[in-house]
Amino acid sequence: MNKNLASPHMVTPAVGRILIAAIFLISGLGKLMAPGATMAYIASLGLPAPLLGFLGALVLELAGAVLLVIGYRTRIVALLLAAYAVVTALIFHHALADQNQMFHFLKNFAMAGGLLQVAAFGSGAFGLDARRAPASQAIA
Repeated sequence: MNKNLASPHMVTPAVGRILIAAIFLISGLGKLMAPGATMAYIASLGLPAPLLGFLGALVLELAGAVLLVIGYRTRIVALLLAAYAVVTALIFHHALADQNQMFHFLKNFAMAGGLLQVAAFGSGAFGLDARRAPASQAIA
């Protein structure tokens, strides 16, 4: 194996993508296992079309997680997930007097920050985007 490909600088973006994707994958699987509870929670906040909200969140979380892990269309996926994290923080975790809600609000904003870094710097060497890009852009 090329020594440069094994360097921490080359591996770090892939590890970061996997770690960020994990929360979306687990959340999506949780929604898949309890669709009724998810839709009831959406409805309890007075949001319209709980089924549509559930389906949108499910697809975005599961597809977004998989695409992040494999590093495909990484920049756009990261931007979409960052926006999703901010929007869900504002809608579902806005009761900031509740310490648990404050934690989730800040967690979502931290995830958005990490995703913006992914959007800025791309998938790195270990992602499908690197295979599609010219060698000069593979690290970006």
